[in-house]
Amino acid sequence: MSAPISDADISPGFRDNCSAPIIYFDGAATHGVLNGAIEVELVTRILIPLANGGVRPEMVITGRLRCSPVAAQSLQDSITKALAMLSLPQLASPRRDQLAGFATFQTAPLPA
Repeated sequence: MSAPISDADISPGFRDNCSAPIIYFDGAATHGVLNGAIEVELVTRILIPLANGGVRPEMVITGRLRCSPVAAQSLQDSITKALAMLSLPQLASPRRDQLAGFATFQTAPLPA
């Protein structure tokens, strides 16, 4: 099991924010520029339950990115590098015993 990250482990100039949101999205619905700022709307597919037992899929906005051109280039570079990492061998999912002490709640059974 790895040790917790200490302040000394974080790169100088960066501060960890444990409350920063994790944003998941299925696509970028639209984009634009306003007064030199890049704008991107992120969407996620959701399922709306219907009275007859069926579902209706909908796309909802999950985030609105606003940034400078320099920040957009930095994000594009990070995404390009992360996509390249997909071609590398992936590690197996952690087992339940490897997660001991990390998870504070559980929504689905973990693999044994």
